[in-house]
Amino acid sequence: MSDLVVVAFDDEQTGFRVRDKLTRMSKEHLIGLEDLVVVVRHQDGKADIKQSMSLAGVGALSGSFWGLLIGIIFLMPLLGLAIGAVTGALAGHLTDYGIDDAFIREVSETVKPGGSAVFMLIKEVTPDKFLKEMEEFRGTVIKTSLTEESEAKLREAFGEAPEEKKKVAAPAA
Repeated sequence: MSDLVVVAFDDEQTGFRVRDKLTRMSKEHLIGLEDLVVVVRHQDGKADIKQSMSLAGVGALSGSFWGLLIGIIFLMPLLGLAIGAVTGALAGHLTDYGIDDAFIREVSETVKPGGSAVFMLIKEVTPDKFLKEMEEFRGTVIKTSLTEESEAKLREAFGEAPEEKKKVAAPAA
């Protein structure tokens, strides 16, 4: 099962720096990501959503292959290639993979103007190394699907002060 983590930052650039760090960590097999999205809210309040994976491109490549293969069978490889690429790109564009787009838009409304947020759908992670790599970034954890203990460690790594637990006084006997 994958874990969802959304972290907001005070400026637009930090979200992209975190994305770049996560991409490098993924290549080093320190983290396995199903989806990675950066949202930037400009000063005018408009949000830009930057998906890390182009499903239209993946669909076009896959469709091209299958179209070419079918085209060769029917002795029309170029026509098959073209039709396959178009239908694959269209199917990829219409496919919603990873983090739900409506959820991304909803949560992005909470990002302050001039800020950014990173949405991570994590399928596997080396927790101690991940937390150490994230310490250089100061952010606010907005949403997670982690356990309370794991979420507290994540908040600490991003520089959030731990919430003081309210002590309930025992009734006097």
